Amino acid sequence: MNTDQIRNIAIIAHVDHGKTTLVDQLLRQNHIFRENQKVQERFLDSNDLERERGITILSKNISLRYKDIKINIIDTPGHADFSGEVERVLRMADGVLLLVDAFEGTMPQTRFVLQKALNLHLQPIVVINKMDRPNARPAEVLDEIYDLFIDLDVHEDLLDFPVVYASAKQGWSSLDQSQPGADMQPLMETIIGKIPPPLANSGSTQMQIAAIDYSSYTGRIGIGRVFRGSVRVGDSFKLVRRNGSAEDIQIKQLFTFEGLERLPADEVVTGDICAIVGIEDINIGDTIADREHPEPLPIIAIDEPTISMTFTINTSPFFGREGKYVTSRQLHDRLMRETESDVALRVKVGSSPDVFKVSGRGILHLSILMENMRREGYEFAVGQPRVIFKEIDGKKAEPVEELVIDVPAEWMGKVIESVGQRKATMVKMEEKGNLRKLVYHIPSRGLLGLRNKLLTATSGEAVMYHRFYQYEFFKGSLPHRQNGVMISMGTGQVNAYALNALQDRGLFFVEPGEEVYTGQVVGEYNKEGDIVVNLQKAKKLTNMRAAAADKALKIAPAVKMSLEEYLEFIEQDELVEITPESIRIRKMILDEIERRRVQSRLKKQAG
Repeated sequence: MNTDQIRNIAIIAHVDHGKTTLVDQLLRQNHIFRENQKVQERFLDSNDLERERGITILSKNISLRYKDIKINIIDTPGHADFSGEVERVLRMADGVLLLVDAFEGTMPQTRFVLQKALNLHLQPIVVINKMDRPNARPAEVLDEIYDLFIDLDVHEDLLDFPVVYASAKQGWSSLDQSQPGADMQPLMETIIGKIPPPLANSGSTQMQIAAIDYSSYTGRIGIGRVFRGSVRVGDSFKLVRRNGSAEDIQIKQLFTFEGLERLPADEVVTGDICAIVGIEDINIGDTIADREHPEPLPIIAIDEPTISMTFTINTSPFFGREGKYVTSRQLHDRLMRETESDVALRVKVGSSPDVFKVSGRGILHLSILMENMRREGYEFAVGQPRVIFKEIDGKKAEPVEELVIDVPAEWMGKVIESVGQRKATMVKMEEKGNLRKLVYHIPSRGLLGLRNKLLTATSGEAVMYHRFYQYEFFKGSLPHRQNGVMISMGTGQVNAYALNALQDRGLFFVEPGEEVYTGQVVGEYNKEGDIVVNLQKAKKLTNMRAAAADKALKIAPAVKMSLEEYLEFIEQDELVEITPESIRIRKMILDEIERRRVQSRLKKQAG
């Protein structure tokens, strides 16, 4: 195969604009599946968490054959928290399919992923998807896309991008917005005609690893693109690592992507994407180069983390009940293993050997790691998320995000009031059908806990997205959580009688029969300050008949939050305890007397 028969294309878009559904249709219409084969929707979202949440977290590689041309397709995440994943895999592509929803138009992550692609000078094809939506507005959306390209200050040549109109759900594409197509052929023809084939650079072999996979049979698998020369099974090369060190290696097995499968290959030529098996400790960013004259490729640059959290071993009274991996060594090894495949993650040992400072691109980025760890059997506790400050021109600076909120007009006032309290600056307000689109620049600190507040204030109607914008000088202190919490006085099962008597104090996170321990946060108090409650108190039984003796208890259902909501809820003196079966909030200091002693000491120091 020569380079003219290869096209490498990445699919980029905002969350939920239809990337994975479009790939499904391309696979179906190019007969990758058998006629009678039952296939789940969003086939490439293979990870359990991806299927549960309906978002792409990990990039995937597949290929299609169309008119004797091999099209390597890279499905990328749309969420800014997984930008490390996007930045790595875009290096393997020569062009991008930019998907935009025909109603929603350009969103924060659309801008984010497009900017990354254009920085690498990738040829864009714009696909206006979801044309089957009854309120689709393709002409306005196309204007928004042109505005976005101009905003990003791109070269004039790139403004002449091809536009394809499509409905991934219904399986058609068209070059005319007023005329629905019959199949995906117009899109396939546009890809072949407009995306350039890989450049056939002369010189010695260069291949860069952009993703890592793992097999229990073969160990680590490096996935990357051959930029120069060719890679053959049995040949010897130099592996140049990110830190500059080099070692001799021999290629034992090579695989190329054909459809959804990896097929063995003897040789992979310039421009193709392949998987290499049998090289121990191979990492993202490593270059496979000529043995005699190794020339490493530039290291993949990744944006710096903006949020950090402390991970520590679980020290609660329920320690070790549910998890298989509970020691600090096991926690350290698991976090370090994650840094090998996730280059946007940073891990440092903290103030003591069993505390680790983990930094990432946002709460979702870190919570996906936590969720994967608890499913693997790890037990640990995490502290309040904190933004990472920098010093610019001798002044303290903090990360600022672009926040977009879609909300019905009747709730707009409450949203403006809530966001305004968090040092946010409104940049734009516009109508979008019966919704209002509000665009803000807000400190990253201001986003913590904001989603819950907005959903409560708007009866669940507000939809918010955000992306990292830039570092700006410190904006000043922000309001903390207004309400205190209710803390369990003792250890044991929650008694329905005690819970019923305390219902007017606030909202509970626990139900009758659930086991709690001293110092565990069991609910949100409806006033400021914390309160200690006795949830084990049972009703005194006597042989005297009382008027209210047989009154049925009416207990409100417990408030159940997601892991991200717990992380946004906690304060500085609290931890989220994460085990394979439970997520709890607890105070760092479980004993009430010790807690008060520390608080009074801190007040004296502050005074």
